[in-house]
Amino acid sequence: MFRPIPLAIGLRYTRAKRRNHFISFISLISMLGIMLGIVALIVVLSVMNGFHKEIQERILSMASHATLTDPYSSGMADWPLVLERVRAHPDVVGAAPFVEVQAMLANGGDVSAALIRGILPLDEDQVAELRRDMKRGSVDELEEGAFNIILGEELAMILGVGPGDKVTVVTPQVSATPIGVMPRLKRFNVTGVFAVGMADYDRGAGFIHMQDAAKLMRLGDGVTGVRLKLTDMWEAPMLAREIASELGGAYRITDWTMVHQNFFSALRTEKRMMSIILFLIVAVAAFNIVSTLVMVVTDKRSDIAVLRTLGMSPRRIMGIFMVQGTAIGAIGTIVGVVVGVILALNVESVVAGFESFFGVRFLDPSIYYISDLPSDPRLADVLWIGGGAFVMSVVATLYPAWRAARTDPAEALRYE
Repeated sequence: MFRPIPLAIGLRYTRAKRRNHFISFISLISMLGIMLGIVALIVVLSVMNGFHKEIQERILSMASHATLTDPYSSGMADWPLVLERVRAHPDVVGAAPFVEVQAMLANGGDVSAALIRGILPLDEDQVAELRRDMKRGSVDELEEGAFNIILGEELAMILGVGPGDKVTVVTPQVSATPIGVMPRLKRFNVTGVFAVGMADYDRGAGFIHMQDAAKLMRLGDGVTGVRLKLTDMWEAPMLAREIASELGGAYRITDWTMVHQNFFSALRTEKRMMSIILFLIVAVAAFNIVSTLVMVVTDKRSDIAVLRTLGMSPRRIMGIFMVQGTAIGAIGTIVGVVVGVILALNVESVVAGFESFFGVRFLDPSIYYISDLPSDPRLADVLWIGGGAFVMSVVATLYPAWRAARTDPAEALRYE
């Protein structure tokens, strides 16, 4: 089979046993460095993607994709009409009214601030996963007029209460009494405890029936707003604006990316910086190819001189050593990508094996909300990691190959 001369000679140099074993050792180190750097980068980014996905799902199990509120009033009086119109939209999967109450919860001497949300249990199932996150009790026990409450697990622990106990809910509303202005408060029966795995909710949230919340806030038949679940959460900003426009722009609409913007921006920044730091490992390994090829060029000066004497052009000489360096980078990249993807897909099993063998627990469930190591390898990450490593390997060959092309045949053969 016909192959270009630079390719044939370059591959031959790659396979040949060198007289200088140190050069072979440096070549192996370069290849292993590229491979290990790629493996580390793929695995770490996959684990970070897994954590981000897990956290995102936990947040969105409570937070809605979008929320409609009345910017000109504390309550939305025409919510049944709004509910009917948004449910008719093809991109709305579910909608539920709610009443939001900033309150203080007290049990004896234990006091804690919390966000209390008044909900209709059946409607809430359309936009959130509260029923799935219940640890004790049931969402269905939130009945109108019963003044029952469901608390986050950590909030219940702080207040020292559980199902069957009572807590006092103190609202910002005030009432005029013969002895002066007093805050509005009401005793609620604790009927359930939920755990999402996010401190914002487990430590600072509670749920009551929507009508009970409306009475506390003196909203009458009004509500705070309407929560929406959309067909595609990633398109929430665009769909939210579209829905608001169809409602005549009379309502303010916010989506989950706006409510948790700082948090998700911090996660993206963390992933970006970690990628840059780990990619430096690949860069160092790739540029080890420079030192490898410089030594090879020095070792092969007489061969280069003979080839030049036989009429080979400097461009082809340059191609020989570019092929050799590229082969080192390509092998390291391919092996690294394959091993990295296999390890990323099985990282939970690998970590479980390490924990079992050494008798340790890397993520203690009593300390961390997420006790298993999630992994979410993505094709886009694998492609840019592999592609970036290969491009850097090719770039690293340019200087040694150019230096080889400038070899003077007469000077190289003078002492041969």
